[in-house]
Amino acid sequence: MSLNPTHNISLKKPGLILVIFLITSISYGQTTTYNQFWNEVQFTRTINEKWSTELDLAAAYSSTESSSNIFQQNIQRSARLWGHYYYSPRWKFSSFLAYNFNKDVPEIGQFKSPEIRFALQGIYYFHKTGYTLSTRMRMELRHMRSEDGTYDNVLRYRQQIKYLQPINSKVLREGVVYGVASDELFFKSGTKVTGLSFFDRNRLNIGAGYLYTDDIQIELTYANEYLPRDEENQIVNAASLTVTFNNLFKNINKKLLHKSEPTKED
Repeated sequence: MSLNPTHNISLKKPGLILVIFLITSISYGQTTTYNQFWNEVQFTRTINEKWSTELDLAAAYSSTESSSNIFQQNIQRSARLWGHYYYSPRWKFSSFLAYNFNKDVPEIGQFKSPEIRFALQGIYYFHKTGYTLSTRMRMELRHMRSEDGTYDNVLRYRQQIKYLQPINSKVLREGVVYGVASDELFFKSGTKVTGLSFFDRNRLNIGAGYLYTDDIQIELTYANEYLPRDEENQIVNAASLTVTFNNLFKNINKKLLHKSEPTKED
């Protein structure tokens, strides 16, 4: 997440943005609802002013048709390695390579489907006073195993708009709480694994985050997904927890070196 300075703003524009999110998230014809928990830990490392790397480790849990327990099934585990390039204050370009172990994922038929995923991504930041507004464009190539053991390639395009505003400060820094909301549309090619529909899903996120330090960030959001599928539509209500560590090992090394330095005696 890019931490940008912000200033005061009236409540009219944020309210309008949230209304747009809610309108675009309206879903029709759902037949099955799942309650899920998503958690992710992100480790980022700054290389220089233009480049950084990131490692994401994630897991997802879900209820089933026979149980409402949000932790009934561990449906997915994943690891993702990023490279980020900061082209300008407005543009950030990224790419990642990921491995997803899809296990009992409701949307793809609840069978084991290992997946290798590659993506190219661009984020454009609108510099506004009082809040951060950005739009994200991502193209993904998903190489997934189908139920009969063969592999399919799925192309998926994702378009997101995101709004973020600090609550108890004008800038994002240690000790600051912020509100966040986003809406994202997914479009895909048709395959046996993910179905033939061109529209993949709509995902609405709304929640809050806290900067424990300048380099440790916690974000908790509610996510609502509408997924049209060939046999039945699905609704997912998910609690999402993300913890981000910036330059974790570099900061640990600094602290250890500082402690090991001999103290000067008078």
